[in-house]
Amino acid sequence: MTIPSPGPFTGRTLDGLGRDLRSGRTTAAELTALALDAIAGSELNAFVTVDAAGAAKAARRADEELAAGIDRGPLHGIPAGVKDLIMIAGLRVTMGSRHFAGHVADEDAACVALLRRAGAVVVGTTTTHEFAYGPTGDRSAGGPARNPWDPSRMTGGSSAGSGAAVAAGLVPLALGTDTGGSVRIPAALCGAAGFKPAYDAIPADGVFPLSRTLDHVGVLAATASCCRLSYEALTASGLSETVGEVRVGWLEPDSLFPTDPRVAEAARAAAGPVAGEARMAPEVLELFRETYLAIQSGETAAVHAGRLASAPGLFDPEVLDRLRVAAELPAWRYVRAMEARRELEEHAEALFGPYDVLATPTVPILAPPIGAREAELGGEPIQVRAALLAMTSPWNVLGRPALTVPAELVDGLPVGLQLVARPGGEAQLFAAARQCR
Repeated sequence: MTIPSPGPFTGRTLDGLGRDLRSGRTTAAELTALALDAIAGSELNAFVTVDAAGAAKAARRADEELAAGIDRGPLHGIPAGVKDLIMIAGLRVTMGSRHFAGHVADEDAACVALLRRAGAVVVGTTTTHEFAYGPTGDRSAGGPARNPWDPSRMTGGSSAGSGAAVAAGLVPLALGTDTGGSVRIPAALCGAAGFKPAYDAIPADGVFPLSRTLDHVGVLAATASCCRLSYEALTASGLSETVGEVRVGWLEPDSLFPTDPRVAEAARAAAGPVAGEARMAPEVLELFRETYLAIQSGETAAVHAGRLASAPGLFDPEVLDRLRVAAELPAWRYVRAMEARRELEEHAEALFGPYDVLATPTVPILAPPIGAREAELGGEPIQVRAALLAMTSPWNVLGRPALTVPAELVDGLPVGLQLVARPGGEAQLFAAARQCR
């Protein structure tokens, strides 16, 4: 896949950049300057606040440490973007909302502290759908992020700018958050890799919440291998390289949502040989959807109750409408949804059956135009928001690790292949990604 306007990090991997840094072929200062120049010249609206001075200072420190023999690992000296609702000390973090237009964070979020400890260079904040409350990525106080393959199309969300920035090669790494697919959706629609680890594997302290039960911090990078390196660096965990045979099952996408046949074909081809096929029963799918909606709605309404009462006019109108609907959720539905997660674990285990990993398209459609809320598939109307979340949200309900990797282009637009593992199956997940075509 060749992106129309490649950035300085297009086609470059984290391990390749690391070799260049340690051999003296480049420096962290040079890489950071490349990132800052690319961001300044980009029209994708991927970044909200750029910390040029802070990034340059951190890059100089990274170079000094390497020269002194201090090597913090694979992220040392690597420029990184951070989603605009993850706190960065001393930097403006807006949550994509006019409610926080001038907000400056007091301290680093735990994941940013881990990023810095690993030696990465934080260059700025990336565009988010307002308060992360939307999978389209085109409702933000600073305007929509744009898809690098076609700027008239949405990136997906809510980690919209992180997906655009990595796919366009503006930075080699970005942090995002994922409540129903918000790392994997923009990664898939923009042509990057995105990893949602298991729940709380990367701490969410200092991340503005959408739904505390469902929120995950994840990473976006060029390849699955880059996501793995980032995950291992941030969690100080080394995944086994010898996992034996990984049995991959193909989860029929039409059992989750009506799927563009071209998208299904591209994802299925990318998955390579599979051990068999699985289908999600309609009643299980409905329980997943009801549970996800009830948990997210109840917790999101609680987060924003004060702002809804005191300053509703500062919300984007679409986000405001959704929050008002969420606030009407009866308490008993939230309680019942929390209880239903135990039943869904049993259903998921039955669905995985003999498989270590399930594969499916990440998103069942191609990236829609910015602002689109309905699309047509097979002559029938579909809701864009429902389509974007359909393949990804079940795994947030259960907190299971899930990864998206690029498949082939369809009509010049990226398609993503999603891989989902059992609890504790991260090594199998990345091994399955290595098997992909």
